[in-house]
Amino acid sequence: MQLSRRFAVSALSAAVITAGYAPTLAANEGISDNEIRIGYLADMSGIYRDPIGPLGQDAIEMAIEDMGGSVHGAKVVVFSADDRNSPDVGSSVVREWIDERNVDMVTGLVASSVTLAAVGLLEDADKLGLVNGAVSSSVTNEHCSPNHIHWVYDTWAMSNGTAKAITQEGYKNWYLLSADYSFGHALEADVERVVTENGGTIVGSARHPFPNNDFSSFMLQAQASGADVIALNNAGGDTINAVQTAGEFGITQAGQILAGMVLFSTDIRSIGLENAQGLQFTKAWYYDLNDETRAWAERFRERTGSMPTMVHAGLYSSTRHYLEAIEATGTDDTQTVRQQMADTPINDIFATNGYIREDGRMVHDMYLVEVKTPEEAVDEDDLFRIVRTIPAEEAFRPLSESVCPLVKS
Repeated sequence: MQLSRRFAVSALSAAVITAGYAPTLAANEGISDNEIRIGYLADMSGIYRDPIGPLGQDAIEMAIEDMGGSVHGAKVVVFSADDRNSPDVGSSVVREWIDERNVDMVTGLVASSVTLAAVGLLEDADKLGLVNGAVSSSVTNEHCSPNHIHWVYDTWAMSNGTAKAITQEGYKNWYLLSADYSFGHALEADVERVVTENGGTIVGSARHPFPNNDFSSFMLQAQASGADVIALNNAGGDTINAVQTAGEFGITQAGQILAGMVLFSTDIRSIGLENAQGLQFTKAWYYDLNDETRAWAERFRERTGSMPTMVHAGLYSSTRHYLEAIEATGTDDTQTVRQQMADTPINDIFATNGYIREDGRMVHDMYLVEVKTPEEAVDEDDLFRIVRTIPAEEAFRPLSESVCPLVKS
C-alpha cells in the first residue's frame, strides 16, 4: 500500500497539544528546538480503540501536566495519529514525524506489525520508541534495538502467567486459536512452549483472520477437539467475539476452559461478568491494586469518563519516566535519555522497583487475576480478584534465553 506524504500529514490529529510554554528568553541549548516532541501512534478506530485508542493520549497528557507542563523551560508537544493497524500507514506517519516534525519520541505502538515497522525507522533516525500496546515478545528479543523500550507486557509474560498456572492445575490438553499475524503467531509459540514445558499437550490449533467477526466455525473446531483448555491468542474485539461465541455454544458450560491470553478491563465490561466470570488471565496492572493506583485511576476517570486499562497506566508511567530522564540530564539526546531511564528504577502508579534491562524490556511484577461473579462485584468497576502476584524475575523471559544482540554473553 503506497501512501503519499499528503496522506501521512492528514493522518495526524488536527490538534497539537502543547503543555506549558517555554520562556521567551534564550532557548535551552540541551533540548533540540527548545521543544520536547512526542508522537502518539495507536489504533484510534479499530479493535484496539477501547483498551488503548484516544484515551491513551489523555494518559500522556496527565504525565506532562504532572511534570508541570514543561521541562527545563522547553514545552512538550504531542502529535497523534491513527495507524489503522496498518504497517504502511504507521510507517508513513512515523517517517513524516521524523522528517518534518523532528519528533524526539514515539509511544503507543499497538499492533505488533505496526510496531516492528516503526521501531526500525526510529533506530535509523536515532529517535526513541516507548512500546506500550504491542504484545509480541520479539520486540525486545530478535527485534531489540538501542532505540526502543517495551513497557507494559509481552507474549512471554502473558502466556507464562496464565498457561503455566492452568496447566499446573491439571488441565493438560490445549487447543490454540490464534490471530493470523505477528502478534498471534508469537503468542501461539509462547503458549505452546509453556504448556509443553509443564507437561501439557497441544491437541489442535487454528489461525483466524485479523480482525475477525465470525468465530462460529473456529469455536466448533475447538469444541470438537475435546481439549481441556481453549487458548485465545488474540486481543481486543477478536477476544470479545470469541468469548461471546463460546458462550452461545455452551462451551464453558460443557466443561471446557477458555483461557484469554490478552484481556483488558474494557473487554470484560463488553463481555459482561455473567459470561466472563471465572476467566483467569495475566495482567500487568489493575486500577484496584492499592490506594495510589485507585487515586490515579479516579483522576483518569474524572478526565475521560472511563477507568484506565493497563496500557493507559503504562503510557502515563513511561512518558513520565522519559520526561524525568530529560529533566535529570538536561538534554533530549536519545541515547543519553535512554541510559538515564535504564539507570533509574521505576517507582510510580504502574510499577514498584521496575527496571529497564539491556534488551529494552522494562521488568516489573505481573498479576494472575480471575474475573469475579456478578454476585461478588460491589460495583461496575469491581471486576477482578488477584489470584497471585508473579514476581518480576519470574514474569519475563530470562536474559539467558534471549537472542537480542544487545545482551552480553
